[in-house]
Amino acid sequence: MAIELDERQWQLLEARADEVIPTDRFYSASETGFRDFLSRNWADVVGNHESDLSELLAGAPLIQHDWFVRAVAESYFSNPENGGNYAEAGFRMIDFNYRSRIEIPHELPHYQRPEIQALAPHYRAIVIGSGAGGGVVARKLTEAGIDVLCIERGEYLQRADVPMDHLRNHRFPRYGHNVGPNLHGNPRVIAVDNHQPRTLQPHHPAWGNNAMGVGGGTRIWGAQAWRFKPNDFIMASRYGRPHGSSLADWPLTYNDLAPHYDWAEYALGVAGEPGHRHAGVRTRGYPMPPHERDAQGKVLFAAANQLGWTARAVLLAINSRDYDGRGPCSNNNLCVGFACPANARAGSQNTMLPKAMATGRFTLATGLRVIQVLSGQASQVRGVRVIANDGRTRDIGADAVIVSAGAIESARLLWLSGYGNHSDHLGRHLQSHAYVGARGVFVEPIANGPGPGPNTATCEFNHGNPGIIGGGMLANDYPMLPIQFWYSHRHRAPAPWGPAHKEWMAKAYRRTITVMGPVQEIPNPEARVTLDPAVTDSLGIPVVRLSGSVHPETIRTGRFLRERAKEWLAAAGAEDIETFGAETTGYVSAGQHQAGTCRMAADVADGVTDPSGRVHELNNLFVADASLHVTNGGLNPALTVMALASRVADAVREYLKGSN
Repeated sequence: MAIELDERQWQLLEARADEVIPTDRFYSASETGFRDFLSRNWADVVGNHESDLSELLAGAPLIQHDWFVRAVAESYFSNPENGGNYAEAGFRMIDFNYRSRIEIPHELPHYQRPEIQALAPHYRAIVIGSGAGGGVVARKLTEAGIDVLCIERGEYLQRADVPMDHLRNHRFPRYGHNVGPNLHGNPRVIAVDNHQPRTLQPHHPAWGNNAMGVGGGTRIWGAQAWRFKPNDFIMASRYGRPHGSSLADWPLTYNDLAPHYDWAEYALGVAGEPGHRHAGVRTRGYPMPPHERDAQGKVLFAAANQLGWTARAVLLAINSRDYDGRGPCSNNNLCVGFACPANARAGSQNTMLPKAMATGRFTLATGLRVIQVLSGQASQVRGVRVIANDGRTRDIGADAVIVSAGAIESARLLWLSGYGNHSDHLGRHLQSHAYVGARGVFVEPIANGPGPGPNTATCEFNHGNPGIIGGGMLANDYPMLPIQFWYSHRHRAPAPWGPAHKEWMAKAYRRTITVMGPVQEIPNPEARVTLDPAVTDSLGIPVVRLSGSVHPETIRTGRFLRERAKEWLAAAGAEDIETFGAETTGYVSAGQHQAGTCRMAADVADGVTDPSGRVHELNNLFVADASLHVTNGGLNPALTVMALASRVADAVREYLKGSN
């Protein structure tokens, strides 16, 4: 129903809000715009709870209406543009410097979307997707003199087009996100264990949204730019194959990928320092020195030394100084999940695609979907079929097609096209990263600003852990949005609302450090991407069905790693430490680090593509994204995606050279 509260009812509702956040030395919820917030966000916040309002107005206990408690917190701790938090009162209470962002004027290169009918009938290469993989392929092919069409379903977003909404972003998608796809008409079906399949929208955490726009996930990523370790490529040889898993070695080694890692680091611009444990051989240093450690980083670095652990800077594709025409990081405290206000964070949209555009051989077509890779003659594909949002379709020819839509959507497209399942591996082995860690409280303010965030990491436990398969990396976390902190930590408060809860939030935000990291998942062949037999999207195309769960060994490794996070915080002087993550196997791992669904293999019976990313038994259909990963490492995988894409691009170039 529409908002139909009279003045008396509003006053009663504001009084209930002040039970949650009362007046003390800081303003109450009603004094800081709760009414305004609720009015502006009624559909999202109240939603299915409208029938509960009469109970609240009649004095029902708040414990029966947690949705209302959440709404009050959202009004007080989200950005003022949402209607509440007048004069940033909630931010000032917890000492969150909302205005710390240094806005540096910058724009991406000018772009005018071509109409579907204006595209040429044929290109030497078509790249599907403009993210970490697609951007690299587009740049390398165009710089090699090859005409490329890049098809991107999302939009070309300037910085101002990516909202800074604390409740609608890719890090905390409470009511939406800020870089595609559209919330409506793009469902996925999630089928976990024996539970009833659920149809979810893109901002649900289980949907697996990497962000869909020009630049893909790199438009709003955290920019951790790690190389996988040499042992990550030989997991089965080193550890054996656990029962029920599909753990396997890669069909290439770290040394095969090393020159491509090197190229990607310098193409992006990575700030870092050498010396991480288990690292492979490097031929030269990092393009930039590491970012300076903040207070929490210094405390953790000292604690690691005390424990005898090796700790080094987190490797970040964020400028620590001027690099490649972009300035240094402005140390804003809204980094991951948002567009960089200084253009210091590297992504496909500001490193790979502008270089491709500058060649004059690059065509970018946004707002189009590839719905089928078209069959050609004798182990060839002949192009793609695209569809616009208005339903118009068109077939476009190509000498080579490169699928770079992300591990979930790349598998979906191959299913729709009838390619890649020659050995029953297509869509299997879906893995992301289980995240585990610990959080602890310090006596003095030490955390949550400034940015960009993680600056001290240990790779001590990536490998060599007795009785454990693989391992992972641990580091301090990005500054947390105040409302995200409230949701993640509210259970630690002495009371669920009221004066004691408010006092807890005022102190806890700046005093809590989180140490966390990704666990190298053990691939499960039953963790799958298939097509749902009944549900379609707004264009009538079958949607993805995600099914299966993580392997039990992943949970065991996660429990080991989170205890190391706890140990690290304790050595740093934290109190009231709790661990999190790795609680159950009953979920499918499809987060932002999704991988594995088109795994590469030397033998046609063991995977979807060959070691060059070419789909087995086809000459000119390639994959260039994390779906190639046989395993996903114990580190953020984006740099490996780019290094592999560089290698795939070289294979495409050689194929096209031979097909002239």
